[in-house]
Amino acid sequence: MLQPHDHLAPAESRKRLLILLGLWLTIVVILVIFHSVLLPFASAGLIAYLVHPLVTRITRLQVRGKHVPRWVAILAIYALFFLAAYLFFIAMVPQLYQEMARISRDGVAFANSLTPERVHLMADHVEVWLRANGIPVAIATPEELRSGVPINGIAVNLEEAIQDTAASLTALTREHLGDIVTVSRNIIASVVAGVFMMFFMLMVAAFFSIDAQAIVRYFTSLVPVEYSSDSRLLLERIDRSLSGVVRGQVTICVVNGVLTGIGLVLFGVKFAFLLATIATVFSLIPIFGTILSSVPIVVIALADGFQKGVAMLLWIIGIHALEAYFLNPKIMGSAARIHPIIVAFSLIAGEKLFGLVGALFAVPVASIVVACFDYARIKAQPAGAIVELEPAEPPKP
Repeated sequence: MLQPHDHLAPAESRKRLLILLGLWLTIVVILVIFHSVLLPFASAGLIAYLVHPLVTRITRLQVRGKHVPRWVAILAIYALFFLAAYLFFIAMVPQLYQEMARISRDGVAFANSLTPERVHLMADHVEVWLRANGIPVAIATPEELRSGVPINGIAVNLEEAIQDTAASLTALTREHLGDIVTVSRNIIASVVAGVFMMFFMLMVAAFFSIDAQAIVRYFTSLVPVEYSSDSRLLLERIDRSLSGVVRGQVTICVVNGVLTGIGLVLFGVKFAFLLATIATVFSLIPIFGTILSSVPIVVIALADGFQKGVAMLLWIIGIHALEAYFLNPKIMGSAARIHPIIVAFSLIAGEKLFGLVGALFAVPVASIVVACFDYARIKAQPAGAIVELEPAEPPKP
């Protein structure tokens, strides 16, 4: 004979489930309404996630028989970060300034060297190259055009085109000369806002790190008790996938920047520090960032000679081969690897929806979605079809 509470158990379970669904729906609605302010909090969450293993290791240390508090560990990490940033700016900013000044000097020197005689010589070289490639274009002087002498092919007055371009640039500079004060004010305001936002994100990240376990327990309490085991396994899969993508990508960015800088110095390519910095930053965006950062490196190397350009291209290909076949499997692991098609799709979708910020967060979000999808797919299989929830090792070539 059934007891009264046996009749109430399904109703109570259904009621709890509806309440928890309502809470999750409320969270989603709040995130959708205030999506425009989520960026600093999402960035702070990534920072806290990146430093979490280091914070955990520091808290395991004992000083006078007591474990180091989490807030002390976080302050120590922040102190090391600001010290490293200070040393970086002291050592590298002068080099960056020198390279930017060098670019300006080279540009001014090239502009001053464009005398009529040199322009005419350049025009002759261009005409020879065009005719050698079967393009019937004749670089004519103003006197030849005025004389009415027949010219084979399409006549182009290169000198007049260069003079017109220079005049347009001069007029544009004079027109916007009065906006220099406004532009300078906007730049200063942007720098101040960026510094404030950085400190804000570090502060929020510290709060996330200090209360990490409490935050996880709170969101775990929003899951029905009967699904607690599944939620724990799902969180483990998400953590394994996300840690490989986020921490692994940051590590690979540093390695990529260092190796690229070594290659630039070995082959004597101009603006080595600037190009290595660009390669490091752009490597945060998988696939496309790597391609974009490689283009200026190869172009500048080709400007010094064809052999140097080819050598630099082969060096970059070697770096990416090292990443693909050694660093990615070792650093990210098999559980964090996402198919390149999914990576490309997530990057394009993130960029279309949220611009550059969306591209930066696309792969971490995709790793979470893939982990949840795979877990649901495995759970949907018949009993005994899949023995374990751990991902199988990929076949070795």
